[in-house]
Parts: sequence; structure tokens; C-alpha cells
Amino acid sequence: MSLERVAQNRKARHDYFILDTYECGIVLSGTEIKSVRSGKVNLKDGYAKLEKGELWLMNVHISPYENASWGQHEPTQRRKLLMHRREILKIAIKVKERGFTLVPLSIYIKDGRWAKVELGLAKGKALYDKRDALAEKDAKRTIDREMKNRLRD
Repeated sequence: MSLERVAQNRKARHDYFILDTYECGIVLSGTEIKSVRSGKVNLKDGYAKLEKGELWLMNVHISPYENASWGQHEPTQRRKLLMHRREILKIAIKVKERGFTLVPLSIYIKDGRWAKVELGLAKGKALYDKRDALAEKDAKRTIDREMKNRLRD
């Protein structure tokens, strides 16, 4: 099983607490999958939405395929996500009861054939949580640097 990561939403882990992750298939047209394989995807403002028992990926920008002559896709159109019904129902309960949101964390190609989306069940961070996370990251970087320097000496 090989994974080829195409796009990653780094901002999501900064802006949200990710409580759980799910793997979903995504329905794409011919020109969309070609753009995805070439890495022309932006997940920054994307989110997933539940409508009538189905999951939809909203506001994810997949650039038009340059070599297509006609039949281009709309870059930010909504795209259907594929999951088992029982998983969708579990997610729906969590999203409605607790006020979580679904954020795309990454898009990747699995086994060289299938485009998959990693969705995160997320809760928004407050400004002070973001500052704490940055301070922890900076402290860890400083400690690692010092440990490396002491090992070298």
C-alpha cells in the first residue's frame, strides 16, 4: 500500500484541535483527477458539510487542467465524499451535538489509483491556544538544538 501525498492543509492543525481523522474517497471528473495528480490543489479554505445523509467537500480549489481542450471543471465546485453510511451517521451525531467541524487535512493518491481525502473532526482553537502551541513548538525546537550542540561537544 503506497501513499503519494498531493496536498496538505498545515493551517488546519494550527487553527483547530484535531480530535479524530477519517479517510474518504472523493468523486472527481477526468480533468480534476489529472490536476490532483499534478498537485494543483489548495485545501486552505476547505471544509466538509453534511447534506441529506451525504458528505460534501466544499471550497477546495482544484486548478483547471492545462492540457484539456474542452470540458474543464469549476475550480471550487462542491465534490461528493465517499464513506460508509454508518461512519457518516457517527460523524453527523458528533457534528450536531458538540459543534465540531470537518476539515480536510490532506489529499493523497492511494495505491497509485484512488484519490483520498483525510478529514479531521476538529474543534476551533482560541487565540491563546494558538499562542501556547507556538510557544511549545519553539521550546521544543530550542531544546532539540541544545541537545544536538551538547552531543557534538
